[in-house]
Amino acid sequence: MHNVIKKAVEVLKSGGVILYPTDTIWGIGCDATNPEAVARIYQIKKREDSKSMLVLMENPALLERYVNEVPEIAWDLVEISTTPLTVIYPGAKNLAINLIAEDGSIGIRFTKEEFTTKLLQRFRRPIVSTSANISGQKSPAFFDEISEEIKNQVDYIVEYRQNDINPAQPSGIIKLWPGGRIDIIRK
Repeated sequence: MHNVIKKAVEVLKSGGVILYPTDTIWGIGCDATNPEAVARIYQIKKREDSKSMLVLMENPALLERYVNEVPEIAWDLVEISTTPLTVIYPGAKNLAINLIAEDGSIGIRFTKEEFTTKLLQRFRRPIVSTSANISGQKSPAFFDEISEEIKNQVDYIVEYRQNDINPAQPSGIIKLWPGGRIDIIRK
């Protein structure tokens, strides 16, 4: 795994795009602070850039680097969640501008999965995570379901868990609003 992570980090640092297994489904990722790399993912997915994407992080202590004001409830949600949970926070900062939603928010998920945790620790920046499919098409549950069109457009395909056939599900999504309101987007 060490060499795979090393190669993925090299690609990410050079502004490249990777295809990688996450704590949920296979994802397309890049440096979440690099607007050119983020634009490439929108292009690969044939997705409108007005539809924001989420970022993966490995440590909640880093949250305040990327969100202006963390609502108090966010810490509890992150701590008690037993399944992958994406929380949409208001007031995103220090991320690629084309990654942040029009309302200034950003979706962040803290991974507990071994590969993505080690990748994030080594890279030391958040990584974009969006499903490895063309926008509007079904998200692939397994590596074998990822289209050749996607595979041919990324700079590096991570050679880890490609034979994994355990069912994968997208994360739950909750949006936090200033003032404490919570919207459940996806259970």
